This record gives sequence, structure tokens and C-alpha cells, in this order.
Amino acid sequence: MTMERELILVRYGEIFLKGQNRPYFMRALVRNIRRAVRDEGADVWLHDGRIFVAAFKDIDACMTKVSRVFGVHSVCPALEMEKDDFAAICDQAVEMTRGLSGTFKVAARRSDKRYPLDSPRINAEVGGCILERNPSLRVDLHKPEHVVNVEIRDKAYLYVRVVPAVGGMPSGTGGKAALLLSGGIDSPVAGWMLAKRGVELVAVHYHSFPYTSDRAKEKVLELARIVGSYTGGMKVYVVPFTHLQMEIHEKCPEDYTTLIMRRYMMRIAELIARRERAQALITGESVGQVASQTMEALGVTDSVVGLPVFRPVIGFDKSEIMDVARRIGTLETSELPYEDCCTVFTPRHPATKPRIERAEEGEALLDSEALIQECLDGVEIVQI
Repeated sequence: MTMERELILVRYGEIFLKGQNRPYFMRALVRNIRRAVRDEGADVWLHDGRIFVAAFKDIDACMTKVSRVFGVHSVCPALEMEKDDFAAICDQAVEMTRGLSGTFKVAARRSDKRYPLDSPRINAEVGGCILERNPSLRVDLHKPEHVVNVEIRDKAYLYVRVVPAVGGMPSGTGGKAALLLSGGIDSPVAGWMLAKRGVELVAVHYHSFPYTSDRAKEKVLELARIVGSYTGGMKVYVVPFTHLQMEIHEKCPEDYTTLIMRRYMMRIAELIARRERAQALITGESVGQVASQTMEALGVTDSVVGLPVFRPVIGFDKSEIMDVARRIGTLETSELPYEDCCTVFTPRHPATKPRIERAEEGEALLDSEALIQECLDGVEIVQI
């Protein structure tokens, strides 16, 4: 009797190039996949250079979750069967192509070199069976519309459908960074882009109640949940920012208030980052998008921190950022009409070519140490 079971074959991309460090990245990827599908009751294991997922409740739900794990290149719904019954393998290949039309080819991979048929022979035999029993298909070895994959390992694995996944590197393999997360479109995209390179995220959000509502706060937490669905979750620091903003508004030069506010955001984010042992800050700024994002303004902002500041969307225009936001699922939430702290006390004519000396003069009017400590003392930590 032929034993068969349905499973998901997980294919990875860039990790393959890691040489002697590959086992470290593979362990991280398997760990992250297990975490992503834990609610599905699935088994995840690594064998012979392949990652497999089986015993799931719902294959489509499980595939969706696995395809969002950074480091996964594609996922394939596959059938595992005994390799000794080659006639059964041919029958199953025919069944998998039932209803398909157009062009196809068979792509065999024989890891078990003791198997009596080599890869070209498997291609010919399986392809011949499909042609004989499905007149709607014809062979095209160069640009086929369908590829019937047959892998001969300890067992035989057959699959036709290949679902693209998010790619990138496994979360946690690229260090850790603090993301300044607002309720806008840009910062979730910036965080997602760095997370795709394996960077673990911790988020810092500035909440100016009652000028910004609890709905605005929940909107940001929802954005963290969406980005966290790719990373396995994240910690969000919600920083009470009202008093500090009011002090800046009342005591500092009006044209510098936004810039000074950004400098304090960076200072506080760096303190949180160091507490979390993060090695960098991430922001969603794009050159020239608003007054605080000119080259001069970014230089004045960065001058108050010692950690590197990464800006993944620095050269994107708004439509390009929106395209990514739409693709990763954050755009609809970002467009909800709830204000964030950056819209509070906006100056009429902000400085676009600021000087560090002027910013420092304005900050000298504030009790910086006490105001920063007040923000840190009031932090709410939300684990997504």
C-alpha cells in the first residue's frame, strides 16, 4: 500500500549562499517558521537541505503564514509518497496536472543516487505519462507554463504549484534596531524593509494624549501587529510626549519646534534602544518630503545620537512608499484619519535650512534631563 501525506515544502533563497554560516541561518529560519505556525498545530523539520511543514489544520492558512516569514523564498503544497512505487509516482503526477492546459515540463531532482532511475529518465517517464493522459498539455522545456517537480530523497515529493514568499533573511540574524513608529505610511514600511534583512525590531511610539486619541494609539499598535506578523511579534514602547511637546511649543523658537521635537524623539529612542541592546535606530524619513526632512534638517536631527540611523525609504517618493505599504498590508491602517503627535503644534513656517547652534539655543530654555526622564518614567510597554 502506498503511503501518502500532504505537506508544505519550504524553499529558501539567499541563505544558500552563506557557506559555513548556513547552519546558523537555517536554525533561525526553522525556529521562526515554527513560531509562525504554532497556532496551526503543525510540525516543522529540516531534512536533507529542505524544510517541511506537515500535520497542519488548514494548508492554505498555514501556507500564508509560512510565506510571510522572512527568509522563505517560496512555499509549495506537495505530496510525500514512497519512492519505490514509480508507477504510483507517475499516476500522482498525472492527477496533479488534471485540469491544466498549455505547456509543461518535468523537473526531477534525485538526491538519492542509489535510485534506479536518473533525473533525465524520470523526466522522460513522468512527462510521457502526463502527455499520454492529458491531451491539453504539450511539452516546452524552455518557458513552460507549468513545472511538475519530482524530488527523490528518502521519499518522493511531488508538487506543481509554487507560491512566492517574502524572501529576505531570517528575523534575528541581522541584529536589533529601534523603529520610531508613527501612525503614518512611511515608518511601518521602513521597519518592514529593515526587518526583511533579518533585523529584529523594537518600536518606539510617541503619544500626545489628549491631543492624540486612544484610537490613534490603537492604530499604531495595529500597524505593529501587521509588521510583527512578518517578524514573529515585537515590543512597542509607548512614550507619553504631551508635556515635552507643550514645553517645546511654549518656550522654543516657533520655526524650530518641529526640529527640536524630532531631536528629543531621537534622544529618547536611543535611550530605549540601548536599554534593549539594539544597535541602530530606524526612521521613515524621505529626503525633501516635509520641512524636517531636508538634508540640513536630518543632519541637525542625527547630531544628538550616537547610534547609526537607518532610513530605508530615504530615496523613495510617496507613491513608491505607498506601493510597498499596500503590498505588505499596512496602507489601509495607516490611512485611518487619526492624528499622531507630529501633527500637534505644527509651526506655520518651519525652518528648512536649520543650524545646530539655533536648535541648541532653543533646547537650552528647557530642563532637558527632567523632561526626558519624565517621558521614560511614563512609558507603557506593549508586547505584540
